[in-house]
Amino acid sequence: MNQQSSTRDKDWKKRIILFLTSQTVSLLGSSLTQYAIIWYVTLTTSSGLMLTISTLVTFIPQVLISLFAGVWADRYNRKHLIICADALVALSTLGLAFSFFVGYRELWIIFLVSAIRSVGTGIQTPTVNALIPQITPKSMLMRVTGFNGSLQNMTMIVAPAVSGALLATVSVESTFFIDVVTAIIGISLLSILKIPPHKRAETAKDTGTVSDLKTGILYAYRHSFIKVLLVFYALLMFLVTPTAFLTPLLIARTFGGEVWYLTANEVIYSVGAMIGGLVIAAWGGFKSRVTTIMVFSTLCGVFCLGLGLSPVFPVFLGFMLFVGLTVPFITAPITVLLQERVEEAMQGRVFSLVQIMAATAFPIGMTVFGPLADMVDVRLIIIATGILTALCGFIVYHNKILRSQEN
Repeated sequence: MNQQSSTRDKDWKKRIILFLTSQTVSLLGSSLTQYAIIWYVTLTTSSGLMLTISTLVTFIPQVLISLFAGVWADRYNRKHLIICADALVALSTLGLAFSFFVGYRELWIIFLVSAIRSVGTGIQTPTVNALIPQITPKSMLMRVTGFNGSLQNMTMIVAPAVSGALLATVSVESTFFIDVVTAIIGISLLSILKIPPHKRAETAKDTGTVSDLKTGILYAYRHSFIKVLLVFYALLMFLVTPTAFLTPLLIARTFGGEVWYLTANEVIYSVGAMIGGLVIAAWGGFKSRVTTIMVFSTLCGVFCLGLGLSPVFPVFLGFMLFVGLTVPFITAPITVLLQERVEEAMQGRVFSLVQIMAATAFPIGMTVFGPLADMVDVRLIIIATGILTALCGFIVYHNKILRSQEN
């Protein structure tokens, strides 16, 4: 019995390591391209409006496709769906690389490719979140989620540094070509991984898409705990939008437009998030996941407030480090709460709703805060949203539904 159990443990560990490796390699290339696009738009336009458009085309397609991506993730083979989404992103990036290579660098084509990449991300993200509990023991979900977050943030440490170095030394299309190569590697690794289809993928392929979508929405709506958790997540994403997307503009206007400033901002955030991910993987947070979310949401708001009040760039970087540190203590417990509570047959649809919440909150946030950044000091925006984020932590702690139903 012990040997069989040990063998099963080794099997799931091998599967999850190979799966996370494939996703990390793919993420590295995607991150290089994403930073290159953001910085290219920032440094060539210095416009809050252009950053707003860039953000909208990055997230609105995710919202639209996520309505169906969750249904597909619950209906079809999740491994194959991830491969197809990754291939779509790689092909669109390859087209952008050739466009830049021949000298055609209009903003509209950047926005178009960003929208296509967004479609791929909208399919891939809920599918990955639904697949992880399929190959991971329930007792290990927090550790795997925290470790996965650390891998992602480790990638984010490398990506801006590499992307900044590439932008400073070679043409921007070189970054795009690297993205294509990493996608090929990631797809190849995932292709050799044996993951049997989940039960519903074998038994419910003939169910109508609209019917499945309606079932998923009603499931989340009627489950009060899940509904409140999703609403909180959406509100939090809206409030952190300025910190996530307007800090490059804050840096360029306040401290200078050097590429290494933008690189340092991303690297420091990712260092903090990587450390936070490792700590949450080892510690697991407070006994109450809701308490963990509350405490670190409040701290995140306080540190965002510090970003807006920073008088010099080193102080700004210090607060950014702590902002990054708090994030895994918010996102990991939310993800695990959903993975633990949602039925396997509903995982894809519920995580597509999570994707919709985030992807909707960011463009709405940029629609509000982006143009506002051209009228008032960006620092004031970040200070105000930091205060509201801290208040959200107290709201979570005192919410009766979350507190009473957690156990």
